[in-house]
Amino acid sequence: MGVERRCDKRGRITIPSELRERFGERYRVVALVDGIKLVPIPDDPIATLREAGSEDLQEAPIEELRGAAAERGDAAADEHVR
Repeated sequence: MGVERRCDKRGRITIPSELRERFGERYRVVALVDGIKLVPIPDDPIATLREAGSEDLQEAPIEELRGAAAERGDAAADEHVR
């Protein structure tokens, strides 16, 4: 669905109601090389990630997920620092 919109004097763009109903009320504006993209932000990002993940991910406690993410982040940082 292509919809043309213009910014008002304050830089705001109105998103049609059918798109807001489908994708939500919050968006991240991502700058691309040749334009911008609106990426919907889910109301519950953790639940969205769990639904998209494997069965192990869906059942893992949040503390375990945070620990695994921290370990991976530390490993990636170490890889670039050495």
